[in-house]
Amino acid sequence: MQAQNHPITQWAKTERPREKLLSTSPEHLSDSELIAILLHHGTRDKSAVDLAREVLLLGDNNLHELGRLSIKDFMNIKGIGEAKAITIAAALELGRRREANPIKEKKLVTESRDIAGFLKARLQDLSYEVFAVIFLNRANRIIHFEIISRGGITGTVADPRIILKKALEEEAVSIILCHNHPSGNLKPSRADELLTQKIKEAALLLDMRVLDHIIVSEMGYYSFADEGVL
Repeated sequence: MQAQNHPITQWAKTERPREKLLSTSPEHLSDSELIAILLHHGTRDKSAVDLAREVLLLGDNNLHELGRLSIKDFMNIKGIGEAKAITIAAALELGRRREANPIKEKKLVTESRDIAGFLKARLQDLSYEVFAVIFLNRANRIIHFEIISRGGITGTVADPRIILKKALEEEAVSIILCHNHPSGNLKPSRADELLTQKIKEAALLLDMRVLDHIIVSEMGYYSFADEGVL
């Protein structure tokens, strides 16, 4: 192992993250080495890899937990300024979008699992609750996804009027409601059930269907339709 006070430029070329990636492939690099490439360089006292290890420790050496952290969290590490913190946050967001991308290509919804992965990728890392809606056309193809409201750790409020107004603007025939539970608990609350019923009844007046309400967390997802409570 390289001494901590030795800059990467003094390391053997086969041990330098950038050169290592060029000579092999990304999957052969450790998480800390990949983050070190994002950081570009370290400080006078720490190499980029040393800084990267501290970044990982901030997320308990878990990339999933790392994805929950903010730019300000990263900047709490000595040697991580705003530019480096933004780079890390941008890379984590690209990872989320890559994971969520298949649904954009498919766009056809036939069952809950068709979109559960997409929703989980988009919402599970948020430390606050959001309420989102997927809008579909007559062929059950996705035409739009939008976060309608943002709330706190314990909940958010979704206005049926805003949801249905947006549905009309998008010329949607059906919608899928969705929100996250930062606590990890997937069980719907009584408020979740009442809101779902309220939106369903309002949608029927506009000849529009609520196909499902999906709750996501790091533990998985819960589908109102699958559970027969819609």
